[in-house]
Amino acid sequence: MGLKIENVSKKYGTKQVVDNISIKLDKPEVFGLLGTNGAGKTTTIRMLLGIIKKDSGTITWNDKEVDRKSVNFGYLPEERGVYPKVKIMDQLKYFAELKGMKKEETIKSINSWAKKLKVEEYLELPAEKLSKGNQQKIQFMTAVIHNPDLIVLDEPFSGLDPVNTEILKNVIIDLVKKGKYIIMSAHEMHTIEEFCTDILILNKGKTVLKGNIQEIKNTYKANRIKIESTEDITEIIKEQKLKIENSHDNSYVVKIDNEKQGHDLLKEIVKKKIEINKFEILKPSLNDIFIEKVGGKNA
Repeated sequence: MGLKIENVSKKYGTKQVVDNISIKLDKPEVFGLLGTNGAGKTTTIRMLLGIIKKDSGTITWNDKEVDRKSVNFGYLPEERGVYPKVKIMDQLKYFAELKGMKKEETIKSINSWAKKLKVEEYLELPAEKLSKGNQQKIQFMTAVIHNPDLIVLDEPFSGLDPVNTEILKNVIIDLVKKGKYIIMSAHEMHTIEEFCTDILILNKGKTVLKGNIQEIKNTYKANRIKIESTEDITEIIKEQKLKIENSHDNSYVVKIDNEKQGHDLLKEIVKKKIEINKFEILKPSLNDIFIEKVGGKNA
């Protein structure tokens, strides 16, 4: 069971928007689809969901060509769309009906999801009375109300405050535990690192990086150290000719070219009998790797 996108391409006129990309999900997980604006992410998603036709390649679900009949999918698009004047309950019933749900199971599903997402009190209100964040949660409900097997989430946390972000994170984790396959597109790299084991980064329609996040990061050398001390060590860091990237309350993130520089700095701090609460050598973050692959000369 699973999703396979193999050697898929798409042109608009003479412009190659997606160029021979491949993705494989063979177990329930959250897969990260990344790229700058215009990289081809949305086109890939629309081909996957059968909204637009691919020019070449294959997209299969459980070894069957994907179409709207062969896969039960849910889609949260980046462009939000709730009807401002229509009651939330009526909107959810309408979307459930489009997915072929019966009235009894629709009401049960709406109430269950409203409780999970803490929007029960808004069901009888028109959408325009809701905050942007609560409208976002309603839109998420339309994507999952029919219990889809494959779910595509495009910027799912956009517009959410920290409390609602945490609610939605827990819901997504629970969906994977229940066997759902999820493709997530997001600009917040820390979100992708939190959820995804595997990623694909697109740039101008081409795959520039693909694979297991941890394995990718392991191919990079350490480029930072994080130090927490009991005293100000700014001058010691400068004496070592190292750059402080961030600092506050005697906590420092320092850029290094190699691990030896980090250990040499630690020796100097200890020599001056300054107490260290934390010393951690860091690999590049996914954000660093993303910028390297799609920024500057690659953009």
